Amino acid sequence: MTIAVAGAMIAACTTTKTEPEPTVAQQLKNRLDSLMQKGIMFGHQDDPFYGLTWGYDKDSSDVKNVCGDYPAIMGFELGGIEMGDAKSLDSVPFTRITEEVINQYKRGGIITISWHPRNPVTTIDGGGLAGQKFPEGTAWDVTDSTVVKKILPGGEYHEKFQTWMQRLSDFLATLKTEDGTKVPIIFRPWHENSGSWFWWGEKLCTVEEYKALWNMLQDKLQADGFDNLVWSYSPGMQDNLTAERLLDRYPGDDRVDMLGLDGYQWNAGEGQQFIERGKQNLTVLCQVAKEHNLIPALTECGLKNVTDSTWWTSTLLPTVDGFPISYLLVWRNYKDEWFGPSPSKPDAQSFRDFYNDEKTLFLKEIAE
Repeated sequence: MTIAVAGAMIAACTTTKTEPEPTVAQQLKNRLDSLMQKGIMFGHQDDPFYGLTWGYDKDSSDVKNVCGDYPAIMGFELGGIEMGDAKSLDSVPFTRITEEVINQYKRGGIITISWHPRNPVTTIDGGGLAGQKFPEGTAWDVTDSTVVKKILPGGEYHEKFQTWMQRLSDFLATLKTEDGTKVPIIFRPWHENSGSWFWWGEKLCTVEEYKALWNMLQDKLQADGFDNLVWSYSPGMQDNLTAERLLDRYPGDDRVDMLGLDGYQWNAGEGQQFIERGKQNLTVLCQVAKEHNLIPALTECGLKNVTDSTWWTSTLLPTVDGFPISYLLVWRNYKDEWFGPSPSKPDAQSFRDFYNDEKTLFLKEIAE
């Protein structure tokens, strides 16, 4: 046998090992890690739907109308999908949410999704609140302290909640482009669980029940093939936060990709307290995230009605400066309660300065 023939036989019998293609979620995680080296991405909830002086205008955005650029991250809310409603709890048509999620993805932006499902024990059938008075029947209805237990396997509302999870799954399946490409999503369920204002909050369920709730939803969506979800665990900011407290109900490294905190300044004149609390919390957050190989983020923040005209540069920027977090997201601009900038408000110039700061990233800088 010639050397050439032997070599050919050996080559034919040799299997070349190739690395598996990373999932859509892993690709997003890799991108988030890379972008963190450039700066902190800015996010805004419900950004393309409405602002302080407009509603559902094509390609509009209060953020873009102030600084000329879209947010790097847009937040979307799915509360109401579990009931089969046509609109979310924020009165946004779900068909429009699908459209704008895909638009943001095509622009090169990033999407995060939250879900405030109604209280499965106290809500009643029908569209919207079906005649109930807020907060009755909503995610904020904490009149029954056994809701989580009742929807876990063996509970009397388990079958009902399985239907709710299926409706969520059916909607998430719509988040794909015309050619079938799944949109990568930061998915943030059961958030602010360190407080007790949601039916899944700290005083409404045990640690074991909370983890079982997380696992039940995650197992369902993973079984349905959603390999495009980056799972974010996001309790609320707390006074004198410790690592042990932050991880009190943590589902585990095998179930979480991102570690976030939600924290607000509710009143004018409390900027310094916000800065001090934020820095203390972010110090703990970033250290724990590093130890557990998680992506840290300020998953919700803001000053209600932006009553300080310089808040963006005098308070928010100093709070996050120096911390290796992926992004910060301010809540929506609703006419009665807003957290983002608007051309009609005195904080517009401060926000433009915030936009121009080298530490902040908006759409144009991440879509390059």
